[in-house]
Amino acid sequence: MEILFTIRKKKKERRKKTFLFILASSFLSLASFSQQTVQDTTKVNQLEEVTVASVRAKGKNPITFTNVSKEELAPRNLGQDIPVLLNYLPSVVTTTDAGNGVGYTYMRVRGSDGSRINVTLNGIPFNDSESQGTFFVNLPDFASSLESLQLQRGVGTSTNGAGAFGASLNMQTKSYQEKAYAEIANSGGSFGTRKHTLAFGTGLHNNFEMNARLSNIASDGFIDRASSKMFGYFFNANYVTDSSLIKFIAFGGKEKTYQAWYGIEDEEKLKNDRTFNPAGMYFDENGNMKFYDNETDNYVQNHFQLHWSEKWSEKWVSNAALHYTLGKGYFEQYREDETLADYNLPDFEGNAVSDLVRKRWLDNDFFGATFSLNYKTAKTNVLFGGAANRYLGKHFGEVVWTQYYIPNTNRYYNNFGNKDDVNVYAKASQQFGKIDFFADMQYRWVTYQADSYRFDDVNDTFQFFNPKVGLNYQLNDKNAFYGYFGIANKEPRRDDYEAGATKPERLLDYELGWKYNSKKVRLSANAFYMNYHDQLVLTGALNDVGSPVFTNSGKSYRIGLEIESVVAVTDKFIWSPNVTLSQNKNRDFFFQRDGVLQNLGNTNIAYSPDVVIGNQLTFLPVKNFQISLLSKYVGKQFMGNIDSENSVLDAYFVNDLNASYEWKINRTLKSITFSALVNNLFNLEYESNGYFYTYDDDFSNPGSITTIEGTGYYPQAGTNFLVGATIKF
Repeated sequence: MEILFTIRKKKKERRKKTFLFILASSFLSLASFSQQTVQDTTKVNQLEEVTVASVRAKGKNPITFTNVSKEELAPRNLGQDIPVLLNYLPSVVTTTDAGNGVGYTYMRVRGSDGSRINVTLNGIPFNDSESQGTFFVNLPDFASSLESLQLQRGVGTSTNGAGAFGASLNMQTKSYQEKAYAEIANSGGSFGTRKHTLAFGTGLHNNFEMNARLSNIASDGFIDRASSKMFGYFFNANYVTDSSLIKFIAFGGKEKTYQAWYGIEDEEKLKNDRTFNPAGMYFDENGNMKFYDNETDNYVQNHFQLHWSEKWSEKWVSNAALHYTLGKGYFEQYREDETLADYNLPDFEGNAVSDLVRKRWLDNDFFGATFSLNYKTAKTNVLFGGAANRYLGKHFGEVVWTQYYIPNTNRYYNNFGNKDDVNVYAKASQQFGKIDFFADMQYRWVTYQADSYRFDDVNDTFQFFNPKVGLNYQLNDKNAFYGYFGIANKEPRRDDYEAGATKPERLLDYELGWKYNSKKVRLSANAFYMNYHDQLVLTGALNDVGSPVFTNSGKSYRIGLEIESVVAVTDKFIWSPNVTLSQNKNRDFFFQRDGVLQNLGNTNIAYSPDVVIGNQLTFLPVKNFQISLLSKYVGKQFMGNIDSENSVLDAYFVNDLNASYEWKINRTLKSITFSALVNNLFNLEYESNGYFYTYDDDFSNPGSITTIEGTGYYPQAGTNFLVGATIKF
């Protein structure tokens, strides 16, 4: 998409001399306002980049990555969550519980789910320490506060937090704004979806600046009762000089979503009642089906970051950060015919079984520090860094109602999970003529202590060495070739201990790529081979709270080819296609079927399509107006690892239409931007996610064991729309 903005820039350069005179006059006016507010833009930008330099790849690094700017996110930023906004990037597959991209949304990259995608916010880890998942629902409208993001595929560069086993996503939030501003954005559309955003900034005065955002998002969801109500905020206070940048950042959100975690198991309902949601379902005394009206997930998360970037000389720059994240919430469930003793509750007049309502709580604190020191010359770039983080998690459950009595406050379980995560790394790139050599060494030390009524107490320590090495060969000003090898290691999650999958994982990642860059064409192609040992793969099953179950698969691999390009066909047409072709296999996968342990040979890894294609056609008919057709094809997937035809998730091809127009007005009311998005333009009925489970049944045929298979699916919405307007002052 950089080409699109380059074309716009060229058009602006052809404006009349009058505009240049006005621009020059404005610059002189700003300079005369206050000498203290004039900064060396180049130096300040360098300081701003330091906050993410430790986790981001640069242009000549032999890393496979895609950069996305705030301008590219803006036309579709109408209420849907970050994974949905990234849907059209290479190797990315997204899904959403509610079916319309609001609420709980997820992404997979190269077949790896969110617990295997390392996510950082300004270099600070975002993945939950125990589940290692990424819950963007806790950061409503966070895209409105982003400056840019980078998605690295494969192991990538060393980063803070959970191991990157499919990708790493690092996001940089907005920093200081030189001029005061205010923005009001409102959008709405299908399924009662609406987003309201207010953002403002003071502008830079006497080296200080503050900016903030408040957001409210709500939706009824495509799926029955899959409603969501979310509040988000962002605040940033900055102190800026030519050599220093100090910023305090606070952001977070509160969400209440009706659960839609369980999908649809009934194939008849999938065909005839695609919005059916079994969450909260129960039957009254007369056998009538009813739904509990508060089967909800409720969570609050607040993030606090303090960054100090310092340019000590032309060669030395440092960054240090402190962070603290506070999270607390619960999900509430109606349960039928539960044994009261299992909840440490007394019988009622001889009744040992009762319907009840329970809350399962998570209360956690995450805090620590990160640092980096960068030495840079024309040909040499060396970076030292690391982080030390601690997570303190409390897990407890309460029963708030039974059909016979309301219990006194009781906790039927009360467990903990504490984790320390320390890492140090050194990265270096050195230019030798046309060759840029890259090396990256990381040592990571993890301790995890936990107890639960589901598994034995845990007191494990893991020590990982994660080296990466590669080189980039710049053949000429248009063509470059690179090779890369990296090793990543990853510890089990809390749920893995419950499932008995307690081995750490190891990945050897090989990447070989070509990059071509001209005025009208940008192209990158890379081949990858990811060789896993004890990879935790999704079984396709869900546990009793709707979370996916993993198992160690022994040896497995992913091999493929990714091609990404942006082509300026004309001044008015931009074509941005990408394609991923891959094979994703478990080696010699063992499975117990019909009571017999069998070697199924090489099987497909669950949720790993062999073909993923994204495409974007953008038309610029007039100045400040663009319209884009976005297309996504996701090939056939297996939802389990045994290649059962019952576990197939069919391929789908979805198209969206996106348009935006900026109406520039005057200096006081700068502009109004109108945006529109039509999702699933051709009203395709498809399922982007599902689950698959098996169990042994020895009752239907005494004397033998039969393996029974079951499936569930998550239908996505048909044609739906969002429209919005953003007013800038």
